[in-house]
Amino acid sequence: MEGDLIKTYPLLTPLSWIYGMVTGVRNFMFETGVLKSKSYNVPIINIGNITAGGTGKTPHTEYLIRLLQDSNQVAVLSRGYKRKSSGFIMADSNMQMSKIGDEPYQMKKKYPKIHMAVDKNRCHGIEKLISPSVKPEVDVILLDDAYQYRYVQPGVNILLMDYHRLVYYDKLLPAGRLRESKKGMNRADVVIVTKCPPYITPMDKRGIERSLCLETWQRLFFTTFKYGEPYKVTDKAETISFEELKSQDILLVSGIASPEQLEYDLKKFDLKFTSLHFPDHHNFTSSDIKQIKEKAKDKIILMTEKDAARTDGLFGDDINKIYAIPVEVEFMGEKEGKDFNQIITSYISKNSRNSILLKNK
Repeated sequence: MEGDLIKTYPLLTPLSWIYGMVTGVRNFMFETGVLKSKSYNVPIINIGNITAGGTGKTPHTEYLIRLLQDSNQVAVLSRGYKRKSSGFIMADSNMQMSKIGDEPYQMKKKYPKIHMAVDKNRCHGIEKLISPSVKPEVDVILLDDAYQYRYVQPGVNILLMDYHRLVYYDKLLPAGRLRESKKGMNRADVVIVTKCPPYITPMDKRGIERSLCLETWQRLFFTTFKYGEPYKVTDKAETISFEELKSQDILLVSGIASPEQLEYDLKKFDLKFTSLHFPDHHNFTSSDIKQIKEKAKDKIILMTEKDAARTDGLFGDDINKIYAIPVEVEFMGEKEGKDFNQIITSYISKNSRNSILLKNK
């Protein structure tokens, strides 16, 4: 059911008023030009949210990478949350996860041809990416989680929201999980309701669209998660089917913002598992690994790809029974997917560096 995972804390509402005043003043300063947003001569697509955590930014960013990488040199710029480094870093194939963060590490591993960079200062990061020293030359930059970073003006602003945590049920931090007022939705060119159940109906979609009160120029889409066969972390070619997993005892290890969705989806495969939760973006320690091993015993360990990246190299010789679950985004209907792809590819075609140079001439 939509909004079923919303939790609010009414006693913290006075603090939310203060938080709302601060974020509201900041947004007002950008809207009136007191603070400036900068645009660049390269297509920039932002994938973000106004809810703290768990809307599916990484799978949607990976969808865009797959859509674009065959005909464009894609660069992804992230702040590198919880990395043990600072400043601008361009990742290579041998980069340690601690230097760039778990999600950038995962994306660079899966898509080695992209430019993967991290920089808390997104303006500085973009300027480094479009400098002549970067080869091959960048055709499009995907900004990961920069919806509140308003110093950059993206060409396409994609706002994600979880079907189970729709913003009109939520409250501002700390009483809820909203990073800013619902008015912030007005900056989005595209709104995607993520993690939708497969049984969502056209009437359900229309009800959500009416409740969101989008502007006429904003486009609304709906996506769900598609799970691939889990693969052994030591060898991606060695997979195990969900049918085979039905007869196995499983320990599901997760360090993500919304483990409830993962558990709900895996139960649809009739899997029997015990869950072991860690905080979102958790940095696993040797004691954590010991705890996992003790709970696993003769069980198969299932992890998200993100958690597998964070535990890379920590299990030693006991890694053969650990499998990662690949997750991809699927639009709810073939036409929706084609329409979304057309918006993205048309924007890049019209705003490529070559197109801009021709316009200037």
